Amino acid sequence: MIRNFLSRLMIGRYGPDQLSTALIIVSVVVSLIVNIIGIPYGAIFTYVLLVLALLRMLSRNIVARRRENDRFLCYWSPLKSRVKKFFKKLAGMKTHKYFNCPACKNTLRVPRGRGKLNIICPRCGERFIKKS
Repeated sequence: MIRNFLSRLMIGRYGPDQLSTALIIVSVVVSLIVNIIGIPYGAIFTYVLLVLALLRMLSRNIVARRRENDRFLCYWSPLKSRVKKFFKKLAGMKTHKYFNCPACKNTLRVPRGRGKLNIICPRCGERFIKKS
């Protein structure tokens, strides 16, 4: 019965997307920070973020919500890829060393403990010698 009600409610509505999910996550993080620090009236900001996320999900103006989400993804995607790259590099620090190509600045990964290596960049073909 409740499932049917929710299904009928969401017909023709935008629903959740990456921006709505980000707003919910930010509101939870802000709520934790407000509770730890004890900022007076700080909870109002978290409620505003949650209401905004809910209004986006229940909106019938699908074109405008999609445009907002696309704008958000233009900023979020490069940041997300940089963070992923950083953590991947951090995980491989014990077994590999990372160098930047002097010509094209491409990041190259070589195994540790191999002495001096003649490294060839696969992108531009530049050769350089580094100690691993």
